[in-house]
Amino acid sequence: MSAGATAARETGARLAAADARGLNATLHWSQELLDAEGARIDAMERPGPLAALPIALKDNIVTIEQPTTCGSRILEGYLSPYDATAVRRLRAAGALVACKANMDEFAMGSSTEHSAFGRVKHPIDPARVPGGSSGGSAALVAAGVVPAALGSETGGSVRQPASFCGVVGVKPSYGRVSRYGLVAFGSSLDCISAFGRTVDDAARVLSAMSGHDPLDATTIDHPPMAVPAARPDLKGLRIGLPREYFPADLDPGVAAGLERTKEAAADLGAELCEVSLPHSQYAVPTYYIIAPAEAAANLARYDGVRYGPRKLGPGGDIRALYQATRGEGFGAEVRRRILVGTYVLSVGYYDAYYRKAQRVRALIADDFRRAFASGIDLLLTPTTPTPAFRAGEKTEDPVAMYLADIFVCAISLAGLPALSLPVGLTGGLPVGAQLIAPFFQDDRLLAAAATLERVIPAGREVR
Repeated sequence: MSAGATAARETGARLAAADARGLNATLHWSQELLDAEGARIDAMERPGPLAALPIALKDNIVTIEQPTTCGSRILEGYLSPYDATAVRRLRAAGALVACKANMDEFAMGSSTEHSAFGRVKHPIDPARVPGGSSGGSAALVAAGVVPAALGSETGGSVRQPASFCGVVGVKPSYGRVSRYGLVAFGSSLDCISAFGRTVDDAARVLSAMSGHDPLDATTIDHPPMAVPAARPDLKGLRIGLPREYFPADLDPGVAAGLERTKEAAADLGAELCEVSLPHSQYAVPTYYIIAPAEAAANLARYDGVRYGPRKLGPGGDIRALYQATRGEGFGAEVRRRILVGTYVLSVGYYDAYYRKAQRVRALIADDFRRAFASGIDLLLTPTTPTPAFRAGEKTEDPVAMYLADIFVCAISLAGLPALSLPVGLTGGLPVGAQLIAPFFQDDRLLAAAATLERVIPAGREVR
């Protein structure tokens, strides 16, 4: 049997086994579509660098063959008339599109408990969450169903679940990968990002997707990224440790994982230096003003006229149509963020909230620029404050849920590339370390991470 057909049959068997386990990590897949993907790959004259590599797609990345729901009832059954640029490029490189993965509704959440189609379970401990909002993609990679997957980052939605699930998650520089075909949440923040079993898996996927796209004016006119190789050592590299990211009450297991990473970097010849990013303490409130404001504007298009199911409310006029469709179609977390976004954009509150948040965003980005301008090559921080938490633990307290992203959302506000690397287990649960690079230095980030990955025993308990 040829490579494409073999990959299609084996991937189908693994997806069926994952569904039987009750992970609830997939929303759409079929053996018929997998077989068609396999036949397409086998018919290619030159299958490309991702030949027959099965890849899962977060369900906010549009495809022609499978529905795109964004984990929401308001888009149930929606079929896109085109493929996202990232999907077209992966297919051209020979990748096999395996399935659409479950996610928090419209990418709003940190646990994948806010999907309209049920929560995703953590592959190691089903009582815990896989992180979010790309939890379905992370769980599929961690469970060994696919070697790589696409997620989307707005405020850390790939790095946080990568840390919880013990896989590699990389967010590229804003503008490195086209957003054409990614359903918009926060347009100035959104990035299609990659999960992999290893740094090399994620780098190969990112390389295939990257490059300028005339269909997305925010992509940078720059050649596609080459896949960087691991370095022999880290000599000559200065790694900054921002003191604001190492609080005294950091979870002991996470702190031990970071100590292991620091020791490995020093043993490889890197110089470790303490730095300060003083405005990062304002990142979470800044993010939760800017992102909901952009979401409220983007989600106004879902009115029952252009997309998805239409609900006719009492009265039969256009207002009743909007109210019934949006009221029944959106879940509680999405409605909460639309209300917050509409409020901070309203006359009388725009200057007090939205304009001020944009000023703070500029200060946060300036902190990173100053650190790198001082001679720092990379920054090292925890990815998350704790390992994966229990399902339901934070659902009644939105602020506690938002704080799960405290170490990742400042980087999204600054538009920088960052990566979560598995560095050990605490109580059997994975912990991750985050590396951050200057703008468009994604290759430096991936090369250093691959070097650390070679020496850090990620499957061993930290002490």
